[in-house]
Amino acid sequence: MRRATSFHPNAYLKQRRNVVSGLKVRTKIIKMMENADMETTAGLISQFLRLSYRSSLHHLHLLEEDKIVKRSGKRPYKWALTGKGQKGIVERERK
Repeated sequence: MRRATSFHPNAYLKQRRNVVSGLKVRTKIIKMMENADMETTAGLISQFLRLSYRSSLHHLHLLEEDKIVKRSGKRPYKWALTGKGQKGIVERERK
């Protein structure tokens, strides 16, 4: 029997196939960025989440395509959440 896993609503991509492993990684990235006080780099994300640098950068680019995150500055880019995307049920009830 498969265990139900909840993913962050913004982890679902509009233009791509949503595979469970990708949803897990994007959920971790988004939750980490929500808890961070400032913009972060792909290197810090990969160290904190124990992902390869290339994997974290790949998922950041996918999230950027859907305008969930944005990058700023020069390399190494600083990544931040845009505030766009789907809202969770709990977030909607608070407003």
